[in-house]
Amino acid sequence: MDIYQRNNITILGKGTIPMIFAHGFGCAQHMWRDIWPAFENEYKIVLFDYVGSGKSDLSAYNEERYANLNGYAEDVLDICKALKLKDAVFVGHSVSSIIGVLASLKEPSFFQSLVMIGPSPRYVNDLAYHGGFEKKDIDELLVTMEQNYEGWANFLAPVIMKNPERPQLSQELTESFCATDPTIARQFAEVTFLSDNRKDLNKVTHPSLILQCSDDIIAPLAVGLYLKANLKNSTIKIMKATGHCPHISDPQETIQLMKEYLTQLNH
Repeated sequence: MDIYQRNNITILGKGTIPMIFAHGFGCAQHMWRDIWPAFENEYKIVLFDYVGSGKSDLSAYNEERYANLNGYAEDVLDICKALKLKDAVFVGHSVSSIIGVLASLKEPSFFQSLVMIGPSPRYVNDLAYHGGFEKKDIDELLVTMEQNYEGWANFLAPVIMKNPERPQLSQELTESFCATDPTIARQFAEVTFLSDNRKDLNKVTHPSLILQCSDDIIAPLAVGLYLKANLKNSTIKIMKATGHCPHISDPQETIQLMKEYLTQLNH
């Protein structure tokens, strides 16, 4: 199978160090449009869509493969192999942060560092762990997706995006959700929101940057601090940006923090 077509791979930039941008749930590679140009002079930019998202080849979707996050990590590794990438900066939004963790554990040589935007190793609360959601909240969310997918998208996008004074941001996220096949989105949501990757964190050896938004309902501050405490060689930056998508709502702050981190890392 042609990986380029399967994952709708786009290669940009003038540099040699690979920088892979991995989109979050219900999104696609165009969500990075305000970020990647800031890195195109120094890096080889790799954009892609997970199978089932964006303009990927939907016929390649396999329920069994994508029944957990490892299937999505395999997408990333397939892309790295096809493009012969090495020592890449992996930039993941939301669930892709953990997908990047899983990929880096399987094939460490493909990666140099991890940039995690709004990461969470577990979304459901558990004893002393605060993930932000009760199990029944997630169950209700999944039922709503099945019964009224469009209504679910219209309700959830503004909650995730915040920034109500700029309704166009929520509108774009709603449209992105609605452009995704509802059956695939429902499975990806279940895989995402019921995952528990806390035990994988202490195995990570790559340096990592955690970009934690202020007032993020999907990945609250307690989650960012948990990641910082459990990821060796990690740096956390609490952003002024609110909501769960700072690469869309506050690209300048996102770029600035990424650049500061990568400059320090490489000197």
